[in-house]
Amino acid sequence: MGAIARSIANKITTSGVFTSTAIANSSVTGITVLAGVSDGITLISSQTASNSASLSFTSGLDSTYKAYKFVFSLIQPRTDNVQFEFNMSTDSGSNYNVTKTSTYFYAYHLENDSSAVLTYEGSYDLAQSTSFQTLSNNVGSGADECCVGTLTLFNPSSTTYVKHFISNTNQYDRGDISVNTFISGYGNTTSAVNAIRFQMSSGNFDGKIYLYGIK
Repeated sequence: MGAIARSIANKITTSGVFTSTAIANSSVTGITVLAGVSDGITLISSQTASNSASLSFTSGLDSTYKAYKFVFSLIQPRTDNVQFEFNMSTDSGSNYNVTKTSTYFYAYHLENDSSAVLTYEGSYDLAQSTSFQTLSNNVGSGADECCVGTLTLFNPSSTTYVKHFISNTNQYDRGDISVNTFISGYGNTTSAVNAIRFQMSSGNFDGKIYLYGIK
């Protein structure tokens, strides 16, 4: 036991921290969780829509992280064939009207395999517009229909640069179609963006949205 104790002691610094030689593949095989270890992404908050007109994130967007990711889970409109969309605010949610320029393309495939398309869609992009940006279009409201995806916003607290965003969603289109949508653009403002609102182009919706901070 004396030799084992001395071996352990040699691998601990005077401040009580294990040295790098103390950890090897064979010595951590039984460990399932390492306290304090992070994959670089942190859950900040989440909101649940239940027949809601919109979900607004008015806190959590600051200088703590360089990028923020919203994750959409089972977003289902109460009205058939509508768009899931978002806008940004620079006044903590009093107004959602940031000027945006964006680009939008998608791929779709019908359930019956009759058609498959990859195309640019100019009717859903924006050019210096304060309108809400579409993230998923023609989302179905059937019992098994919804959309999912992500939106990443970069450096929202910057007061020097515009606010870039990238989104990727997939929805069950109202016509029995899988539609994978890609959007990117920027909010053309050097003011800090400190709030985000999500809504449908018409009617209410259900679902959950998570906000993560990325180091």
